[in-house]
Amino acid sequence: MLYLMHEWQRSMLSPLSYWAEAGAKMFGDIASPFARMPGADRAAAGCELMYRLGKAYEKPEFDIHSVHAHGHDVAIVEQVSMAKPFCTLKRFKRFSDDQATVDRMKHDPAVLVVAPLSGHHSTLLRDTVRTLLRDHKVYITDWVDARMIPVEEGAFSLADYVSYIEEFIRHVGVHRAHVVSVCQPTVPVLAAVSLMAARGEPTPATLTLMGGPIDTRKSPTSVDNLATTRPLSWFRNQLIHKVPYQYPGAGRDVYPGFLQHAGFIAMNPSRHVMSHWDFYENLRKGDLDDAEAHRKFYDEYNAVLDMPAEYYLDTIETVFQEHRLPKGTWEVHGEPVRPAKIKDTALLTIEGELDDISGPGQTEAAHDLCKGIAKKRRKHVTVEGAGHYGIFSGRRWRDVVYPQVRDFIKAFDRGNSNTGAQGTRKA
Repeated sequence: MLYLMHEWQRSMLSPLSYWAEAGAKMFGDIASPFARMPGADRAAAGCELMYRLGKAYEKPEFDIHSVHAHGHDVAIVEQVSMAKPFCTLKRFKRFSDDQATVDRMKHDPAVLVVAPLSGHHSTLLRDTVRTLLRDHKVYITDWVDARMIPVEEGAFSLADYVSYIEEFIRHVGVHRAHVVSVCQPTVPVLAAVSLMAARGEPTPATLTLMGGPIDTRKSPTSVDNLATTRPLSWFRNQLIHKVPYQYPGAGRDVYPGFLQHAGFIAMNPSRHVMSHWDFYENLRKGDLDDAEAHRKFYDEYNAVLDMPAEYYLDTIETVFQEHRLPKGTWEVHGEPVRPAKIKDTALLTIEGELDDISGPGQTEAAHDLCKGIAKKRRKHVTVEGAGHYGIFSGRRWRDVVYPQVRDFIKAFDRGNSNTGAQGTRKA
C-alpha cells in the first residue's frame, strides 16, 4: 500500500509541478512581459525550486559523445553489447577518421566497469567512464529498474548477480579483461573471480576494487550500523513493497527507489536544505553557472531505481550481517567462494580517507583474502581528503586516482610485452 500511496501522491502533485514549471518560465524568461514586474526574480526562483522539488526524475543519459584519446578527439557511440532481464551490458565504442589513432585504440585494454545496484543508476559513474575512455575500451553494467521487469522473468538474488558478472567477464574477453568495481559490487565481483579461479577457468588480468564493503567489521559506518542493529525480518517487513499495477513489474517485490532516496537525504538533511536554498539565491541573483551545477547534480541524485527484494535482502544478510565473504562461509549456487584461489589476477584496492559509506580498511581487507596473489601483484591506495564519491568522480578521481588505475592496468595488461617480468601469463 505504501508504494501505491506514493504513486497516488505523486500524481496528485503533478499539476502543481507543471504549474510551477510554467511560472518559472513566465517570470524568468527575458522575453516575457511578466519578467519585468517587481519581484519577478523571486517569483521565478521560487517557482523553479517548487518545480524541481515536485517533479519526477527519470533515468539520466550518459551523454558521452566524444573524448580525447591518443592525442585526438574521438567520437563515442553507446552500444548494447549484451542484454539480460536485469542488466544491460553497454559498450562505449570509440571512432576516429585518423588511421594511426584507430590502430592505437585497437591495442588498448578492455575495462569492464561494474556499477552499483544500490539505488542510483549506473550513470552515476559517468565521470569514471569518460575518463577511462582516454586509454581503454570501456564496458559498463547498466542495471534495469526492477519495477520495469515483469514478474515472469523470475527473482534476482545476490547469487544471480555473481553469475551475471561471470558472464559479462567472459563476454568482454577474459584474456585482456580488466574489471573495475565501484562500491557495493566489489563483493559479488570478488566472488565471481574467485569462483572462476576455483574452477580452473582463466581470470581477468586485473581487478580494481574501489570503496566497497569487503569486510564491514572494519571501521563500521552508519550504513553498516543500521544493517547490524536490526534483524533481517525488519528490513523485509518495513522496506519491501510490491510494484503497483501501472508498471510492467506489477506485483514484483522490491526495495522502492523512493524509500532509498529518503534514506540518502536522511543521512545529511541539513546539507540538502542549504543546497536548495543556495539554488534559490543563485537563481534570484542571476548566478546561472552555480544554478546549472545544482540542476545537474540533483538530476542525477534524485533519479533512483527499485532493487529486487531478493537481491537486497541477500546483500543485507550476506555482506553486512553475517560477513560470509571474509569469514569464508559464503556459497554461491552450492560453490564455496574462496578468494585465495585467485592467482593470475593482479589486485588494486582504493579507499577514500573520509569515506562515510565504506569505512577505511573495508576494501583493503581483500588483500588478506587474496593470499594466492603474489604481493608484487597487489597494491592498495588511500586517497587523502577524499570521501566516497571522490574516489570515482570529480577532480580527485581524474587527477589523483585515475593515473594510478591507468598505470596499474597497463603494468599487468596481457597484451603488454613488458608484463612478463611481473609474473603475468596468458590465459
